[in-house]
Amino acid sequence: MAVATVAARYAKSLLDLAQEKGITEKLYQDMQFFKRTVEQSRPLLLMLKNPIVRAEKKSAIIKAVFTSHVDPVTMSFFQIISRKNREGIMDEIANQFISQYDRLKGVERATVITTVPLTDALRKKFKAAVAKTTAAKLVELEEKIDNRLIGGYVLRIGDQQIDGSIRSQLNDLRLKFLN
Repeated sequence: MAVATVAARYAKSLLDLAQEKGITEKLYQDMQFFKRTVEQSRPLLLMLKNPIVRAEKKSAIIKAVFTSHVDPVTMSFFQIISRKNREGIMDEIANQFISQYDRLKGVERATVITTVPLTDALRKKFKAAVAKTTAAKLVELEEKIDNRLIGGYVLRIGDQQIDGSIRSQLNDLRLKFLN
């Protein structure tokens, strides 16, 4: 079975449990914390994905790193994942949980890449454009700066990309001249 499918099922189960117990926000914060931790600690992520490392060792490390920082329900979930030997997909489970939570709350995440930092006015325009495109209640905009664009912007919403960069326009012109 595909990793994304398995991770989505685990995430859905955890989200359902969180809603039942009324701790959805807390578990959302825990999953964000887990995601940030494995993103910042590559050795931790590699250890979780390594099939050579024994399950008991992975479980002990997870317990040592996360017990004091997450809700007991989250910790119990991590232990279940360890018993099922699914530590290698824990990062994907966290991503799926966050994605499902966002859908539940009507949040849309988008990334805008520009050559300079956004002003408040531009930020509002991008958020409005994303909200209009996706009918989202709330838009969270991640801002990145890339000097290779020359000018303009690249807006990513889910799997869609709107490329309004000068670099892209110059490449289009070059292709037209070549043809």
